[in-house]
Amino acid sequence: MKITYHGHSAVAIETDNHHRLLIDPFITGNPLSDLTVDDVKVDYILVTHGHGDHLGDTVQLANNNQATVIAIPEINHFVNKFGVKKIHSLNIGGSYDFPFGRVKMVFAQHSSGYESGDTMVYMGDPAGFILEIDGKVIYHAGDTAYFSDLTLLREDFDIDLAFLPIGDNFTMGPVDAVKASTAVSASTVVPIHYNTFPVIKQDPEEFVRLLPVGIGQALAVGESINY
Repeated sequence: MKITYHGHSAVAIETDNHHRLLIDPFITGNPLSDLTVDDVKVDYILVTHGHGDHLGDTVQLANNNQATVIAIPEINHFVNKFGVKKIHSLNIGGSYDFPFGRVKMVFAQHSSGYESGDTMVYMGDPAGFILEIDGKVIYHAGDTAYFSDLTLLREDFDIDLAFLPIGDNFTMGPVDAVKASTAVSASTVVPIHYNTFPVIKQDPEEFVRLLPVGIGQALAVGESINY
């Protein structure tokens, strides 16, 4: 399995059986992205919540690739109106076995709405994902604050890799992300959701230094981890 960071909160996964996943595909308008929408090949798109910097290019990517969108029902209702036909809706606490592995949707403490002209469209509750793929467990927290129930994740999962936001202002900052890392007890923690905009400017290496030795790994945009 190959896992690649593409800036902000966008994470791509290619499984051993060559299923291609993309989480929170914010490409257009993302100054840190190394991707071009028309060049992306993807089978499944997972969306944590409806803010534009996470929903991103979901509609175009799904339509270009006939990809399946995995998200909360309100997001899937929204993208369906723009021609996306292949959708699978999950809700908080729900799990499902896909051809690539199992996905569970879990709580995030945030908000979720999409700006459409002068209207804010309700996009359901924000979420994170636990993915069980190729014998590994990956946690993508989406956008979240630190909250004590994060400790419940380690009761059910031995998390190998966690992607945690550190940008502050809209999500938890580095200090709370360290607490979240302890709460979920992941073997490896990768920071996401930072430096895309001035208001979320952070030093990912400083975050890594706040963690126990060997836990944190700040990935450059386009850098991969292989399992």
